[in-house]
Amino acid sequence: MKQFARSVFVSGAFVLALASAPAGAIAHHSFAMYDQTRIITLSGTVKDFQWTNPHSVIWVLVPVAGGQADLWTVELGTSPGNLNRMGWSKHSISPGDKVAVDVNPLRDGRHGGSLKKVLLVDSGKVLTVGPLGPLGQPLSAP
Repeated sequence: MKQFARSVFVSGAFVLALASAPAGAIAHHSFAMYDQTRIITLSGTVKDFQWTNPHSVIWVLVPVAGGQADLWTVELGTSPGNLNRMGWSKHSISPGDKVAVDVNPLRDGRHGGSLKKVLLVDSGKVLTVGPLGPLGQPLSAP
């Protein structure tokens, strides 16, 4: 009987803790909106780099015909803490940096994607959200 009471107490405490947790700590979205069968390369200039939870974001201005530029939103797919462990910092990318960014594009055709890797053109440095293979390709999807 004592064992039963203990397991009821532990179960109740778990449910209470789960119910009181912030929604952001529990919820997470899918990456199904990205076409993970395709990788496209965007060449352009960083407009902004946001080092925030739950996922950091790079905004890239990609030149198009007529001297105009399309603004692309590139989600890094992981938190700043994880990026830190992968060698990133909030100073890894700066507005004005020339970049070539490989992304899985949005399925609906809007200007957005999930980062695979980014090449900082001026320094030649490659940043990714996971380990790179021998040919510089990401080994795993975020």
